[in-house]
Amino acid sequence: MNEKINKKNKGLISLTGGQGAEAIILAGGLGTRLQETVPDLPKCMAPVAGKPFISYVIDALRMQGIEHFVFSLGYKAEIIEDYLKEQYSSLSYSVAIEKEPLGTGGAIRLALQKTKTNNVLIANGDTLFKIKAEEFFALQKDQEAECVLALKLMKNFERYGVVDIKEKGRILSFKEKQYYKEGLINGGIYILNKEKFFSRSFPQKFSFEKDYLEALYKEANFYGGIQNGYFIDIGIPEDYNKAQEDLKRPGLNLKKIDKTWTLFIDRDGVINDEIVGEYVLNWEQFIFSKGVLNSFKKLGEKFGKLLVVSNQRGVGKQLMTETELISIHKKMQENIDASGGRIDKIYYCTEKDDKCFHRKPNPGMALQAVNDFPGIDLNKSIMVGNKPGDMRFGRASGMHTVFLTTTNPDQVFPHADIDLMFHSLEEFSRALDS
Repeated sequence: MNEKINKKNKGLISLTGGQGAEAIILAGGLGTRLQETVPDLPKCMAPVAGKPFISYVIDALRMQGIEHFVFSLGYKAEIIEDYLKEQYSSLSYSVAIEKEPLGTGGAIRLALQKTKTNNVLIANGDTLFKIKAEEFFALQKDQEAECVLALKLMKNFERYGVVDIKEKGRILSFKEKQYYKEGLINGGIYILNKEKFFSRSFPQKFSFEKDYLEALYKEANFYGGIQNGYFIDIGIPEDYNKAQEDLKRPGLNLKKIDKTWTLFIDRDGVINDEIVGEYVLNWEQFIFSKGVLNSFKKLGEKFGKLLVVSNQRGVGKQLMTETELISIHKKMQENIDASGGRIDKIYYCTEKDDKCFHRKPNPGMALQAVNDFPGIDLNKSIMVGNKPGDMRFGRASGMHTVFLTTTNPDQVFPHADIDLMFHSLEEFSRALDS
């Protein structure tokens, strides 16, 4: 029942043949049409439902298995850099800054120099398109495509041009913007083969859309893949305002919890008493927190899945062996089972590096859980933890969050990353019955 999660873990689907998948986010835009609504900010930093829009783009791509990001920056780059340092300190990323505007093509070419993989996902920082990356990368691989476009079916629109494709997705034509009753639009997400792209000659400044896609689709191996996920482009005030409503998080109503919900649970400070500043190295040091064993019985009756997600850097620091950690978990689970409760699976990350994709607050363990249990709906999941990193993990994964004040009694609340706050797991479990 223990699942080790680290950078060598083979359980996660590899999008890029073994190397961590990479994405370039184009975030250098001025946002001219939004200047009156959002002055003095790069367009991707426009606040939407309480946080910069680019955070939705980052989190959506991370939950599709993207492990490293390159941010293509230009206008007021320092604002985005400061935000990433403050809010995404555990994110693996690089930046590529345009000294002067290079056009979308020039910006992509500059950013590609920061990547290590040959097939790179490219997204726009002002557009959220919830694609299925596994399908997207598979199309590129199957067709040996130079570039694959994510296409979205739209109805009754005139803001976008239309892309026509053949039966297997080969690009047939690009049509100009005008009113269309129905059509496939370019959703602004691509997979680009770096080697093939670099083999072509372009001026220093050029448009990726006009000078590459539309100019070369007849001769190049370009494909389109239809994706049905949520799509919003905040480039105009009307859609920016729509995003405010679409992306507003619903509150957490404990009365709605049933067997379709999943509970993700941190370990130290939640299940057992945390030894602050130290590690639980053996079973003798593992002490169940007050009321926890009875709580697990109640939680098992309420939730369809109970999953433990725990950072265990003590193994990475060689303070204990992985065998010793597994022994602790085995005895923990035996005691919970004997009390009438259950744990469906335990995930742990032993890596020391905070930027490891599978170490909280990064979302790798949540992604692994969804791969293991495809029925999990992260919109109907709760992360319970006692550290801000647990809350960021929950938010990055699309979950609701519950903060326990066991070791952080001074946590500020209300807080953007926290839905509800309790003193202990026991108190939280009792609240489910009230």
